[in-house]
Amino acid sequence: QVQLVESGGGLAQAGGSLRLSCAASGRTFSSYAMGWFRQAPGKEREFVAAIRWSGGSTAYADSVKGRFTISRDNAKNTMYLQMANLIPEDTAVYYCAKDRSTYRAGLTQRVHEYDYWGQGTQVTVSS
Repeated sequence: QVQLVESGGGLAQAGGSLRLSCAASGRTFSSYAMGWFRQAPGKEREFVAAIRWSGGSTAYADSVKGRFTISRDNAKNTMYLQMANLIPEDTAVYYCAKDRSTYRAGLTQRVHEYDYWGQGTQVTVSS
């Protein structure tokens, strides 16, 4: 059983920054990839970013590439999402999630490939 808890959401102005954190329980955090997803009202949950179990590889949605940075600290069982140059379209509930496979060779953007999810944290960007 894995528990994921997000924090760091809130209100930001366009052009501003926020950093999200995702704290994971358990002793196997370093054996699986992690991802960030977001869901805006009336829209489907969409991929934002993912990071390999080792932290050595990352992937981003085109909409956030160059503005968001995903990272992880396996010693602290924590993943981060640094968000910069925020735009109103970034407004959504942000979720962290655990890859269902251990030591996956690549990274996946598919929602169904993630088996544990946090409760979500709201990010609101005003124009």
